[in-house]
Amino acid sequence: MINVEGLTKTYGPTRAVDNLTFGVKPGMVTGFLGPNGAGKSTTMRMMLGLDNPTAGRATINGQDYRSLKDPLRQVGALLDAKWVHPNRSARSHLRWMAASNGIPTTRVDQVLEDVGLSAVAGKKAGGFSLGMSQRLGLAGALLGDPGVLLFDEPVNGLDPEGIVWIRKFMRALAAQGRTVLVSSHLLTEMSLTAEHLVVIGQGRLIADCSVKEFTSQAQRTVTVRSPQLAQLHEALTRAGLRATPAADGSPALSLLDVTTDQVGDIAAANAIALHELSGSTASLEEVFMTLTAGSVQYHGNSGGPAGQPSNAPGPHGANHPNHGGPQ
Repeated sequence: MINVEGLTKTYGPTRAVDNLTFGVKPGMVTGFLGPNGAGKSTTMRMMLGLDNPTAGRATINGQDYRSLKDPLRQVGALLDAKWVHPNRSARSHLRWMAASNGIPTTRVDQVLEDVGLSAVAGKKAGGFSLGMSQRLGLAGALLGDPGVLLFDEPVNGLDPEGIVWIRKFMRALAAQGRTVLVSSHLLTEMSLTAEHLVVIGQGRLIADCSVKEFTSQAQRTVTVRSPQLAQLHEALTRAGLRATPAADGSPALSLLDVTTDQVGDIAAANAIALHELSGSTASLEEVFMTLTAGSVQYHGNSGGPAGQPSNAPGPHGANHPNHGGPQ
């Protein structure tokens, strides 16, 4: 169990995390979402005692991370896949981690097998691809068989097969009763992986709810197509429903916040033939973009590059995404 209470972090005049409060429960994958610069990585670093909060507290199983005895046995984390000495082999890297927390070395070969790196266990980590480094980082997080796991962008560098594998792997870990918190920018992937979402923007909490609750905030749309479109429109209007021509110009009608059952029943009662009756809701990505629109720190030119305006910062200006500041 992870608890965050009034967590705040400031860097000079910048408030990276602003009075953040939420909990991460065991038995499910919780997605931690937000635009670039929202404060996700800073929050996770404070959970792990890597950054000191300006105010508030983050606890794991009721304790500060720094108070945990043999922390790898209680918490596993993957924040930076390339945080490995390049001249160490994958096996040697995990062995010194195991030794630091009194974990049997037999566990090393087990986690290497679990993440699919047994064949390259003796190779230097400096020669690993980003995807292989992600797998090694995951092996390190699992080394102590912990009940709490934190992953920051764990699918970076993975091929499609690897992404599907890690999705199933994280869900299996949660099904074992573990607490799993995953930060990711791949919203479609999160919709397939997470059951619960914590969404932040500019360091503040935007949403703390299930994926279903989050996406239900969008309007439902029903599309109906009929050879008797005029009669259908009249029947729907008499029933108190507002139908508008389809946006794509096709011979169809669109209705918001109604069900396909409602429209189908009205058509049947009026002996109107239907050639299409379909409903849709907004995707996780669409709802996310809507709710976080005011929290995006860096905006690109949607019309494509057209030269840099005279008042825009240069490549090393203060507004450049890589110029320090919270992530």
